[in-house]
Amino acid sequence: MKCAVIGGTGLIGSQVVRNLNAAGHEAVPHSKSTGVDVISGQGLDEAVAGADVVVNLTNSPTFDEASLAFFRTSMDNLLAAARAGGAGHFVILSIVGTDRVPELDYYRAKALQETILAAGPIPYSIVRATQFMEFMDAALSWTADGDTVRLPATPVQPIAAKDVAAAVAEVAAGTPLNGIRNIAGPEVLPLDELGRITLSRKGDNRTVVTDPTAGMFAAVKGDVLTDENAHLAPTRYTDWLS
Repeated sequence: MKCAVIGGTGLIGSQVVRNLNAAGHEAVPHSKSTGVDVISGQGLDEAVAGADVVVNLTNSPTFDEASLAFFRTSMDNLLAAARAGGAGHFVILSIVGTDRVPELDYYRAKALQETILAAGPIPYSIVRATQFMEFMDAALSWTADGDTVRLPATPVQPIAAKDVAAAVAEVAAGTPLNGIRNIAGPEVLPLDELGRITLSRKGDNRTVVTDPTAGMFAAVKGDVLTDENAHLAPTRYTDWLS
């Protein structure tokens, strides 16, 4: 099976390519660095020509309102190219709970991406993942102030990028879901507690203060970023830190 992985040189994409090739498929990575631009359309037709599966792992360069335009334009361009190239399966990576946090521009943008794909002309699969373990350092930096880091107690279910990549590759190699598969880490933790665990394991003496108004996830109410019915990945956060 020939797979065109758009965004195939990034954190998830590079591992998806590696996993698909290891399973005997022909996965080719494409990105701006290889001359493919999902916004201008440059190189798209050539990238997806003859591909059985197109996996779109590109991401908006910002998390603000501009992300809506990014996903609208990129999906329109990619779907047109994939259809012309004869692809029979189109896969995207999204976020658990993305349709339940309209207060966040980026989550609304990812929900729009899903809607465009589902309404498109190609059989599809959506893989929704919980928050990546690799993003915890960024979450800590958003609200750091001297010796203090402020974080809300928002429940999260962190998943390792390698487990996300394995799930995306599995779905890409399979029959189109024409729906959504949720994947998540094996344990639910409040974000502030996750911050304390992270700093402690790294020997960082900063203090985490619970602040329900701090950072991007302050807009998230309840446990919408977790899913007890998701396909659970094996890697625990403390093991990943080790």
